Amino acid sequence: MESITTANRDINELTSAARLACKLLFQECYKAEIRDIFITETYRSQERQNYLYAQGRTRSGQIVTWTKSSNHMARLAWDIAVAPPKKLYDVATLNKVGAIAKKLNITWGGTWPNNIDRPHFEVKANWIMPKGYKLEGDVVVPTSSNVRVQLIKEEELTLSQYEELKNEIEALKKELEKKVNSNSSADVGTSHKEDYEWAKSVGLTDGSNPAGALTRQQLYTVLKRYHETFVQNNSVVSSTHKEAWEKLIASGITDGSNPRALATREQVGTMINRMIDLR
Repeated sequence: MESITTANRDINELTSAARLACKLLFQECYKAEIRDIFITETYRSQERQNYLYAQGRTRSGQIVTWTKSSNHMARLAWDIAVAPPKKLYDVATLNKVGAIAKKLNITWGGTWPNNIDRPHFEVKANWIMPKGYKLEGDVVVPTSSNVRVQLIKEEELTLSQYEELKNEIEALKKELEKKVNSNSSADVGTSHKEDYEWAKSVGLTDGSNPAGALTRQQLYTVLKRYHETFVQNNSVVSSTHKEAWEKLIASGITDGSNPRALATREQVGTMINRMIDLR
């Protein structure tokens, strides 16, 4: 059984029309950058309405309602308040919300001439959404001053989800940097030392960060250096060796192809045999 001393803040206790109107109001407030409002009451039972009516009359306290029959009881009304640091019922904020409500055909208690009730909003049972409006996503309607109004569109992150994801990415980046830095200062592995020294000696690498990660752009540079050193220049004889090279061709020791390419053992063997035959 509901307590007559406790306000019900659940918008699901409203009729479907009132619930839709309430969400639309909070959505439009969000778009107008009014995000510090929250629900303080939706549905009221007759017993709670009687309890509130007695306040300031037969029970101590300030008068908070002037009727024993309210649209809260018909599930067509809701009350709001404003979060700190503003006053609970900040007039400037409630006036802005009231102006938005008017555009949505939502009745605002701030316009009542005899009993002004700025925190109060309600709709008729047959309320329909005005043309040109629609719910643009999941509207977070706060029921506490600790939560702010949010509009979560499809495939969008909430602020809290964004911050959580950002922190995870930063942590991964730091972990990756730590691993890269630790690997960069490592010694060359024994099984790779000879190849590593050769690559340095022929100018394919400057020898830095031997165990570090190799990026694609670094790989391209190494391949280009290899091409320039061992492929592109293979067909060009250097001037200091040109005369000797031409003699070797003339004597049949070599056919003259790839003059600057590395020779295999079998190629060297063939050339030696040809020299022996010439003798």
